[in-house]
Amino acid sequence: MQCPKCGAKDTRVIDSRVARNGLSIRRRRSCSQCDYRFTTAEEVVREGIFVIKRDNRREEFDRAKILSGLRRATEKRPIDSEQVEMLISDVITELESEFDTEIPTRAIGERIMNRLKSIDQIAYVRFASVYKEFADVDELAAEIERLKEPQRDP
Repeated sequence: MQCPKCGAKDTRVIDSRVARNGLSIRRRRSCSQCDYRFTTAEEVVREGIFVIKRDNRREEFDRAKILSGLRRATEKRPIDSEQVEMLISDVITELESEFDTEIPTRAIGERIMNRLKSIDQIAYVRFASVYKEFADVDELAAEIERLKEPQRDP
């Protein structure tokens, strides 16, 4: 594994832990040249999974797209990258158990929003504003008002 700071190719694993979901491993590494410490994640590569877009196009599943959207939504919020990674892993695991090889984009967005709502409401609103494609400020305000309502158990 290459050091992200100095580019050296000689790094060593100093700690390994199975992630909460049991489907990935977190490794703490140290660079042999500059002593920089960083964390990597190892998880199962999911192949043959497609996302069904709103216009019914099929697109190969890309975890990086989810990560990119969540990074934008959680930017400058008190949410660490490990929380984001766990959220993604949990959502993917849940979706894979519910759907076979084709996952509607709606299901991905809804599950991410449901988890974000309980983690950070600002990140939720940011994500929802892109996912729900609010037409104007009134729709955004209505969503914020719904957040203020007490949550009822189903």
